[in-house]
Amino acid sequence: MRKLIYFIFTLVVLSASGCGYNTMQANDEAVKAAWGDVEAAYQRRSDLIPNLVEVVKGYAKHEKETLIAVTEARAKVGSIQMSKNIVDDPNTFRQFQQAQSAMTSALSRLMVVVERYPDLKANQNFQDLQHQLEGTENRINVARVRYNKSVETFNTSIRIFPNSLTNSVLLHLKLKEPFKAEAGAEKAPQVKF
Repeated sequence: MRKLIYFIFTLVVLSASGCGYNTMQANDEAVKAAWGDVEAAYQRRSDLIPNLVEVVKGYAKHEKETLIAVTEARAKVGSIQMSKNIVDDPNTFRQFQQAQSAMTSALSRLMVVVERYPDLKANQNFQDLQHQLEGTENRINVARVRYNKSVETFNTSIRIFPNSLTNSVLLHLKLKEPFKAEAGAEKAPQVKF
């Protein structure tokens, strides 16, 4: 009788290890960690913007419309509560992505304004801020790519057999939303001088 109990126990342990429960949990945590990296990169950008706006404001006092657009975009980004749960809510995730797209657009307009002011482009403070902002945009891109890879791994892990059975019976985890390209991103931007 004891041998039968040990056999059943061993069978349960071995079958549980193959059910993917731990893998799915680890992949869910990896998505959350990757999302934290995305948040940190966006926060860095958000922290740099007021300094950039102030430097540009000193040179381009009459470019209020663009400066206001940047400030409003930053405020909109700040109004969305960033949390680990944002990746579980497709609507909030979409709002977050739209707010970040508006910020990117406003910053692009700001850089066009800067082109009109040769003294500003030569200012060391502005150049330092611009390099930091460019580096931050690169960090955001890297964080988003890593997040999408984590989402891919997670989504695959909850859809493959036998993990899909474990998920449907025990965990009830939902697919995560990856970052997607903005509408029109497939067209190369035109640069005119």
